[in-house]
Amino acid sequence: MKKILIINGHPNAESFNFGIAESYQKGAVASGATVETITIADLNFNPNLKFGYQKRTYLEPDLLESWEKIKRADHLVWIHPVWWGGLPALTKGFIDRLFLPGKAFQYRENSVWWDKLLKGKTAHIITTLDQPSWYYRFVYGRPSVNQLKKSTLEFCGVKPVKVSYIGIIKGSNEEQRKKWLEKVYKFGVRNK
Repeated sequence: MKKILIINGHPNAESFNFGIAESYQKGAVASGATVETITIADLNFNPNLKFGYQKRTYLEPDLLESWEKIKRADHLVWIHPVWWGGLPALTKGFIDRLFLPGKAFQYRENSVWWDKLLKGKTAHIITTLDQPSWYYRFVYGRPSVNQLKKSTLEFCGVKPVKVSYIGIIKGSNEEQRKKWLEKVYKFGVRNK
């Protein structure tokens, strides 16, 4: 039985991203998968990695619990909007505070290389856009995907990482949103 963790990075509980997370969860549960969730906006933590890696900042209980969920999961599903080309600040802060040396990766002594401590996990990034996905990819170079997929998840050993774009959200109607939710439900059923 696959263990799936859904990480919702939208700070507004009334956003369409919450509907996406719910649809994915329903599909995954219907397939028999075990599903846990993290709603980053509900966590109590300081998103600022104040001292970088120079001085230890202790993890708050919500971050410790989140890390345990990440460790248990086989498959990570990241759901977030794209704002100013990137991740919401709270989601970025969650990553900064939690994906640390010794947890998610480990630098090798006297080397430019590192060990990837999250090997064996897979991921799916489902991101919402207010522009066509082709425009985000070819004009802007898809910075949020590069940051989360390449510079975070793959850096830490998570592979493969699938990416799905949902949008254009702005101005979409109820019928279009229903189709997107059905598509995400099917992702959940297939555990992708």
